[in-house]
Amino acid sequence: MGSSARELAAATPASRDRYVDFLRVASLAVVVLGHWLMAAVTADGQVGNLLAVVPELQVVTWVFQVMPVFFFVGGFSHALAHRSRPGYAAFLRARLQRLLRPTMVFVGVWGAAALLLQLSGADGGLTGVALRLVTQPLWFIGIYLAMVAFTPPLLRLHERWGWGAFGALAGGAVAVDALRFAADVPFVEFLNFAFVWLAVHQLGFLRADGMIRRPALLAGAGLLGATALVALGPYPLSMVGMPGEEVSNMAPPTLALLCHGLWLVGAVELLKGPGARLLARARVWRTVVAANGIAMTAFLWHLTAMLGVYGALLALGAELPAPASGAWWAQVPLRFAAAALLTALLVAVFRRFEAPAAARREGGSAPLAALGVTLALFGILGLSMTGLGGLLEGHTATLIAVRVTAPAAVAMTLAGWLLVERPPSRRSR
Repeated sequence: MGSSARELAAATPASRDRYVDFLRVASLAVVVLGHWLMAAVTADGQVGNLLAVVPELQVVTWVFQVMPVFFFVGGFSHALAHRSRPGYAAFLRARLQRLLRPTMVFVGVWGAAALLLQLSGADGGLTGVALRLVTQPLWFIGIYLAMVAFTPPLLRLHERWGWGAFGALAGGAVAVDALRFAADVPFVEFLNFAFVWLAVHQLGFLRADGMIRRPALLAGAGLLGATALVALGPYPLSMVGMPGEEVSNMAPPTLALLCHGLWLVGAVELLKGPGARLLARARVWRTVVAANGIAMTAFLWHLTAMLGVYGALLALGAELPAPASGAWWAQVPLRFAAAALLTALLVAVFRRFEAPAAARREGGSAPLAALGVTLALFGILGLSMTGLGGLLEGHTATLIAVRVTAPAAVAMTLAGWLLVERPPSRRSR
């Protein structure tokens, strides 16, 4: 039986950076609350985006688009983890167990539900929208898998070049946007899924080695850069994707989003002192420890909970107010409370799959592990784009330049997961 949050909190070594754990939980919590708030569900079961209904609110994404913080924290954690477990296959297995197991359970449960709903003809209205939407946040897991996979070589570059390694990745992002917007080179923009997010991840390596010494300069440069790019260039104001926009700062990521990431990383580093003092309080730290134990499960199921709340309201005949109206805003606290309660129930059911697995032997095939993580990341990214609607019709979506179906994406993810989880052979032990 696993240790309780109280026991884990009490056993925390003095050397642990509690602020990093707090940032991990806080960034996912902000993403969850943001998704709940942005969902503008209408009386006919359609789901719009609050930022499209009220464009003036797009400026708040400059504070609440916090995925860069999560990836920054990931870089810090991956640096420490790889240094303690340098074997590639063992490193991947250890880092991905608590990520892929709950994800595969989520995909399995929703995949079975999608098939049953379609066979029974109950996949219309809000249910059909849910089948399309619930997998969209999986893009974040796909990107995170890539970060884990690239940690060993990028960490070596960091150890040799320090800020120069970050500068090379940031320079790649600049070059990609130049080729994209100035030379109109096709497909080049997809390279920034790597350059932008890996540059943010690289900042975590720099933090792990105490090399972010002027966070105010980092925050100021990032904020100034993002402001100039949005004001003068082809970049939109919103730091999250908007329906129907020609250019998105998120998909693929842009140089403006990288500057936004710099601003956020600098800002959270400026708050490190007060944050550390707060987390020294036993009750606060216990809360963070407990939240870290269920964070991925809550993230996976939070959209299910939100759509479940709206589905229940529609089923009961409740009249949904127009999005962004006074009545709509007045109901926000109640909808949040209901979604939080349903999320808590789903977490209670599925949290066991996020629990740490028993310690496994070191070793394993590095090429097979690399193949596994590659299949898993492309499978998960594909599933985030296809959704789970139209399974029987063979619905497809384009992943970069390749058409992919949901079953194919699930098969790739499952195969990749099994390769990563593959126990070491006797010869490699």
